[in-house]
Amino acid sequence: MIQTILWDVDGTLLDFLAAEEAAIRKLFVEFDMGECSDEMLTRYSKINRSYWERLERNEITKQQVLVGRFKEFFASEGLDAGVAEEFNAKYQYALGDTIVPRDNSLEIVRKLQGKVRQYVVSNGTIIAQNKKLRLSGLGALMDGIFLSEELGVEKPNIEFFEKTFSSIGQVDPLKTIIIGDSLSSDIRGGNNAGILTCWYNPSGKEAPENLRIDYEIGDLHQVFDLL
Repeated sequence: MIQTILWDVDGTLLDFLAAEEAAIRKLFVEFDMGECSDEMLTRYSKINRSYWERLERNEITKQQVLVGRFKEFFASEGLDAGVAEEFNAKYQYALGDTIVPRDNSLEIVRKLQGKVRQYVVSNGTIIAQNKKLRLSGLGALMDGIFLSEELGVEKPNIEFFEKTFSSIGQVDPLKTIIIGDSLSSDIRGGNNAGILTCWYNPSGKEAPENLRIDYEIGDLHQVFDLL
């Protein structure tokens, strides 16, 4: 029986793409950069994902991700890449302004209170995640919050989970599960940590063969079936 759940936030408990889109569109207006089209957002998301994947492979630093993605995006769109650092700083605050729960996640987490221990495990920035968790109400329902920026190491590195478990206390790997949408950080991280994994896959992507996925769900309400 599951005793401990490690929850990913962006793309799992909360709709990250909705927050990302709203924040970038708002800042394009603020920085007088014209309209940010749907096509531009798609191109940015692809660039952004590549930077995060490089971070997860320990190829670059968090700061290189945060500023580098906007530098590359702006340059590719013919915009002023020199504002990337300031843009990112404001983007971190703006990300927390749009709260869109996935599958009524707040109520799901609330119903699980007292039945299992629940913790946030996220690679998102302290500024953005603390605001999201506060405004969504999710933070108050958790038994703890573990952010890579505070721990000094990112998912999927084993050190991230070692530091998390050190703070949580005794953890039974067979009764601990990580639930997330990212194969490269959440599922691979769970594999590295030797705990159970649950891939949140609402779009029905094909599962890879190089990762151990213990459970796969398309709706967060299915979590209750795992318990």
